[in-house]
Amino acid sequence: MVDDILQNKNNIKMQIKNLNFYYGTHQVLKNINLDIKSNIVTAIIGPSGCGKSTLIRSLNRMNDIITGIKIEGDILLDHKNIYDEDIDVVEIRRKIGMVFQRPNPFPKSIFENIAYGLKINNLTSNTRELKKQVETSLQNAALWEEVKDRLNTSALDLSGGQQQRLCIARALAVQPKVILFDEPCSSLDPIATSKIEELIQKLKEKYTIVIVTHNMQQAARVSEYTAFLMSGELIEFDITEKIFTNPTQKITEDYITGRFG
Repeated sequence: MVDDILQNKNNIKMQIKNLNFYYGTHQVLKNINLDIKSNIVTAIIGPSGCGKSTLIRSLNRMNDIITGIKIEGDILLDHKNIYDEDIDVVEIRRKIGMVFQRPNPFPKSIFENIAYGLKINNLTSNTRELKKQVETSLQNAALWEEVKDRLNTSALDLSGGQQQRLCIARALAVQPKVILFDEPCSSLDPIATSKIEELIQKLKEKYTIVIVTHNMQQAARVSEYTAFLMSGELIEFDITEKIFTNPTQKITEDYITGRFG
């Protein structure tokens, strides 16, 4: 199945076209062009400060909350520009969920962390349906068996890895099309990291995944495509195996082999 997806040139979920991004007069992203395919994992790698997080946060307009920014170019979801004037930004962030670098559960119960998004988006019609969707979201995030007997306890009492999976469950609950991961394992131990990586592999069956990671081994493990950024420019984008074994650009090879960064 994965091989078929990789070869299918029409299986595009998101398109980034001629994207330029500025903080004031400082240009952070320079003419980025990138196609993101459905139901695979696309990794974004590069040294600190290269624009990875700015790029991924542009994909669901999280950067809109920052004053003094300017964006040029188009980002399309299912062929519709998410920066068009008639776009509902709240709806875009529902369709394109995000999991952040550090777990950020609400200071509420485990149950209410999941139920909150379902309620405000009117995705359930009664209490029984709400409970079922909370359970399904936790199951899809591989967390249900660990928390089913303490749903009314504080989410803040969970371990770091459990909190991150709760945040994934919270994103899944509102029925997204794309899930963005911004260095989701950087604050986790190896065991928790392994669970998140296993979960990402399962999630790509239903969702399109984009992950920013500083860990090149992680990119190699979880992704089918990898984009390498350097100083705000997209240096190389290809099938992950090729990026890591036979890159086209020497600067990519230098970064992959640890000569800088």
